[in-house]
Amino acid sequence: MSRRRKLSPEERELWSRVAATAKAFHPRRPFSAETEPVLDAKPTPPPKKPRPDVKDFRIGQSAPDFAFRHDLAPSISEHLARQPVVMDRKAHRAMTRGKLEPEAKIDLHGMTLAEAHPELIRFVLNAQDRGCRLVLVITGKGKRGLDEGPIPQRQGVLRHQVPQWLRLPPLGAAVMQVSEAHLKHGGSGAYYVYLRRNR
Repeated sequence: MSRRRKLSPEERELWSRVAATAKAFHPRRPFSAETEPVLDAKPTPPPKKPRPDVKDFRIGQSAPDFAFRHDLAPSISEHLARQPVVMDRKAHRAMTRGKLEPEAKIDLHGMTLAEAHPELIRFVLNAQDRGCRLVLVITGKGKRGLDEGPIPQRQGVLRHQVPQWLRLPPLGAAVMQVSEAHLKHGGSGAYYVYLRRNR
């Protein structure tokens, strides 16, 4: 095992001169109370922001109530009231005031469209054959179903369908006037149907 060689006096002198000219990259400063910062054991946390007082809420609770639905089409009552009077005006006035008593009536309330249509045709044509002039067709006001779509649903399918059936063949030729019934005969849940004379 070889021993480390010792420096000669000339080498020591040369090393001392080189070391004297060297400068440290990070010179160490002397420790003192003035130069060294005081480190706290625990840093002070930032102050907490006050939490806002939030009450219980439901999504959409402030939205406007659209239960009323903008239905621009006239109601069936308004539509019938605008129809021109074809029958005798005096008789029409007495009929709409409930002064004329229907000679026959049919109750379609609770029937499906498929059941009600043939029953209505049979009833009206038979009534005309018997010479009746004023008959009462009861449809009921109907119930409002779930209205979840963008297009509003009309209340009472039969109530809206019967006036259309009365205008179309084969009943259109037999019917002279259709009006909403007076309250004593069912109001908006029934119709007066004034028939033409059977020739």
